[in-house]
This record gives sequence, structure tokens and C-alpha cells, in this order.
Amino acid sequence: MASIVLGVSGGIAAYKVVYLLRLLTEAGHQVRVIPTEAALKFVGAATWEALSGQPVSTSVWENVPAVEHVRLGKAADLVLIAPATADLLARAAHGQADDLLTNTLLTATCPVIFVPEMHTQMWEHPATVSNVALLRERGNVVTEPASGRLTGKDSGKGRLPEPAQIFEVAQHVLSRGTAFTQDLAGKRVVITAGGTREPLDPVRFLGNRSSGKQGYAFARTAVARGAKVTLISANVDLPTPAGAELTKVETTAELREAVLSAAKGSDVIVMAAAPADFRPVSYADHKIKKRDDGTAPVIELTVNPDIAAELGKNKEPGQILVAFAAETQDALANAQEKLLRKKADLIVVNDVGTGRVFGSDGNEATVIGADGTIVALPRLRKDEVADAVWDRVVALISGSPS
Repeated sequence: MASIVLGVSGGIAAYKVVYLLRLLTEAGHQVRVIPTEAALKFVGAATWEALSGQPVSTSVWENVPAVEHVRLGKAADLVLIAPATADLLARAAHGQADDLLTNTLLTATCPVIFVPEMHTQMWEHPATVSNVALLRERGNVVTEPASGRLTGKDSGKGRLPEPAQIFEVAQHVLSRGTAFTQDLAGKRVVITAGGTREPLDPVRFLGNRSSGKQGYAFARTAVARGAKVTLISANVDLPTPAGAELTKVETTAELREAVLSAAKGSDVIVMAAAPADFRPVSYADHKIKKRDDGTAPVIELTVNPDIAAELGKNKEPGQILVAFAAETQDALANAQEKLLRKKADLIVVNDVGTGRVFGSDGNEATVIGADGTIVALPRLRKDEVADAVWDRVVALISGSPS
């Protein structure tokens, strides 16, 4: 397993990182915790040492013969900073090295992940915005903070994501190994996930079996590759990927409105959601009752708008559209027809007739390009499927052969 440096700066959410440390060690990784002096005011050295099984120090003047201020960074497979305060981001961006953690950052040749946590005003301050942009430009992963309750009575953007979400980002970066790159840095990506629901009455709806797992995998992997991610989620019960901005919707009409708004100025749109093709013409204000004569009520349906086709028709210059097709027969032929009709750049087709996709953690897909290329992917984890598609997207962005 990997050798990880877990840097902890002086934010109130340092207590959450105790659980993150547990997740990392239980996954078999060797973790060396390097807190700042401020971090030790929230969680003491004894806690970090007990859970990591490694010594804890903050100063370059400790254990001098081991030259730890150089050795730790050079030996690490990953450096993960959580929480990353505004002060730590500023010092890292400008190459300051006044303690063991910032020295380690200067000597690290491995991927580095910063997970910010601070008040909203600090996150939005021009100095922090500039520091984050500089760190990302250098190839570091800087996730977007979550929104929610902050210190005191304040709420807003700046909250540390949950430990399990941070763990997923770290695992993904490690899984990429030498293939890790920030090739989506600076790109705005919109991803849809889940299945829409069309209400029939107060207790019933028309829907589908989409779990949203593939769309969420696209969001996780895009964050790890440096993108600014907007995730539009339809009826999904999954934790929000660390670093993604989440918008929740229920119906196809709500999905359409959210996607068209988010698509403006975006670089890539991934339509991984499964919008309902039809909706009831009318909604019953009360629960539809069984009839005494045993006959079923007639429910008239109308066709929902084709969101992907609308996006394809109105694509901005340079914008890339990835469509999806879930098919039960003639999968490739149907997907190729959809690719042309929706004016997409890529379409990901799944044969769902045997129940191999919905709700599972794996996926077997074929990726078809508007240039006529067809790439069949073997059964892979959904994160791996997402990365394979992102590789194609990056090739389209760069103009290189796919």
C-alpha cells in the first residue's frame, strides 16, 4: 500500500480528520501525520500518534539526523492536507517553509491534495482565490469546500467535506499512479446523475432504476483531475463527492432547467442521468384509488423534452457533450443514431437488458465518438469507466487523436 503524509492545519474541523486517518490506515496505507502548531490546539499529538503508529512532530528541529524535512516529502506517494486553512494555502502557494509541513510540501514529488476549510468570506477573498488558482496551475488538487454549518452560527461554503468523501478522492488519486494528472484543471464540468421521477399523484411516480453511481463516479474522477464540477443529481441517495457543487432535482423539467443554466460557459457536459422519457399529462391531487369494477384507470402520457439533444443543438464553441444510451436491444445501432441526433461528441452505451449496470459498482460500456471511433470497455469499476471516458474527452480538448 501507499506511504501517505497527512498534513493537518489549524482549522476547527481537524477533529474530523481523526476519522480520515482511521480510514487510511484501515485501507492498509502507512500514514505519517504532520500537524501545524495551530492544529495541535484542536487535536493533540497523542491522538495522531496512537492512531497512525508513527511519531508526530511539527518542527524541522526535531529528529534532525533523519533530515525529515526533506525525506518525508521525497518518500511519500501522496501528500493530503486536511483541513487546509487559508493561511496554509497562502504559505504553500508562495513557497514558505517555516515548519515541517510546509518544508515537506516543497520537497514532495508525488500528487498533493489540499482540502480547504474556512469561513465563506475567507474562501471568496481575492487572496485565497489567487492562491488556489496558483496551486491548481502547478498541478495540485484543491477541492471545493462543502456548504453547510460553519463555526458559530454561520453557514455557507467553506465546510470540510466528510472524511469518507475525502478518502475517496485520495484513493482515486493513488489508483491513477503514474497516470495521475491534472488534465482537467481549469475546466468547468457539468455532470448529471440519477433518474428523474414524474409524479402521478401524491404517493406515486413514473421513474427508472438508475442509482446515480456512474454519474457520481464521473464527478469524483473529474474533481481528482482538477475540474470545477457541478453535479446535478436526480433522486440519488449517495454522499456528495468531495469538491463537487451539488444541485438536487426531481423531475425532468427541473433537470432541464438546472442543466441549461449550468451549461452556460461550461467546457464539458456529461449527461449520465436517466431522464424519464414520458410524464403524465395531468397530476391527481389525491391518491388514485382502485375502482370498484376492477378496471384500471387510464393514465395519459406526454413526451418529455430531450435535454441532451437541446444541449447538442445549442452547444457553445469548443463545448463537449457526452451523451448516454441505456439499451436492451440493438445497443450499438441505437446509440449511433442517438449520437447523431443529439449532436454529441461522445456517447456511452450500456446494454442494460441483463441487469448488469443499474445499482452495481461495475459497468461494461462502449464509447462511440462522433469521428466514428468505437471503444469497447471491459467490465470495470465505475470510476475506471469514468476515467476512460475522461481520457477521450481530454483528447478531444487537446485535439490529439483519441
